[in-house]
Amino acid sequence: MTIKISIDCMGGDHGPSVTVPAAISFANREPEAELILVGLEEQIQAELKKHKALSHPRLSVLHASEVVTMDDSIETALRRKKNSSMRIAIKLVKDEQVRACVSAGNTGALMAVSRYLLKTIPGVDRPAICTILPNQKDEPTYMLDLGANVDCEPQHLHQFALMGSALVATMEGKAKPTVGLLNVGEEDIKGNEVVKQTAELLRADHEKGILNFYGNVEGNDIFEGTTDIVVCDGFVGNVTLKASEGLGRWVKSVLTTEFKSSILNMLGALIANGAIKAISRRLNPSRYNGACLLGLRGLVFKSHGGADTYSYEWAIKRAFDAAKYDVLSRVTTTIAELMPQTDQASLPPTADAVLIESSK
Repeated sequence: MTIKISIDCMGGDHGPSVTVPAAISFANREPEAELILVGLEEQIQAELKKHKALSHPRLSVLHASEVVTMDDSIETALRRKKNSSMRIAIKLVKDEQVRACVSAGNTGALMAVSRYLLKTIPGVDRPAICTILPNQKDEPTYMLDLGANVDCEPQHLHQFALMGSALVATMEGKAKPTVGLLNVGEEDIKGNEVVKQTAELLRADHEKGILNFYGNVEGNDIFEGTTDIVVCDGFVGNVTLKASEGLGRWVKSVLTTEFKSSILNMLGALIANGAIKAISRRLNPSRYNGACLLGLRGLVFKSHGGADTYSYEWAIKRAFDAAKYDVLSRVTTTIAELMPQTDQASLPPTADAVLIESSK
């Protein structure tokens, strides 16, 4: 069975020089994948020619005359660039011509265009960005939200927990994955009112057998693998993600500097070469690239804007696996069965929602 994926080739810091080689590599490695490369046709064709893949049977090019830059506002992406590679790649998902879309473009624009074109799953107020982080158990820790919603109410975090649980159950084959609520302490009395109220909702679901709620978790629990899923608002999640990425790069830099600082250290590095490579592989953030915009009526995956070819290929793999294991259907079913339907009209609209609505 062939799984089609659209690639926003112009998104990110590097554009086709990264996205096209990554697409070629993934297509060569995965015989069930068919990729539609969306963007400025001349630039994409040049990259395909450079890598001798102009006639690749499972790669095709779809021209888009505009590009959403990393500095473009949401308004620009929605109203002024209606023929952008980002928008066209997402519209292919809406029109069911592909199963998923991958973009390294402007996160705010990607979320806004995706919400406008695809809409949210019934019962979901706001989509969330979900990705995986490594832990000491050598298993993934799924974390959401990572930046889509900086201000959340308890019902939003509750929805994130349900969506995350459905995602992990599908991707990892765990019937009842554990859910942790990120807090400043494990005790129930700690945290702000939003976290405390969310905990009450999650505990109620746990008692009903809907969720496997572990309880409050702290920052160190993310990398210890205490729970399969960690739920938080987008402000906390994004800061945590960026801090962990920065720490990983710093540790790698320190190790490299110290091993090169003397002949004796270089000899030690040579002796420990195998272990060093294993450590580098486990901690390499590129292996965890590719975040799902969870809660939409279609699969959209966000790659890190500065991703290299190896890292971007991992994002394509995440999208491919999500489509292969029918994550969208599982999440939609879970929300329909378990989530009390929110009266959308009673909720105050976000600034993004107002802009999206006015763009129709």
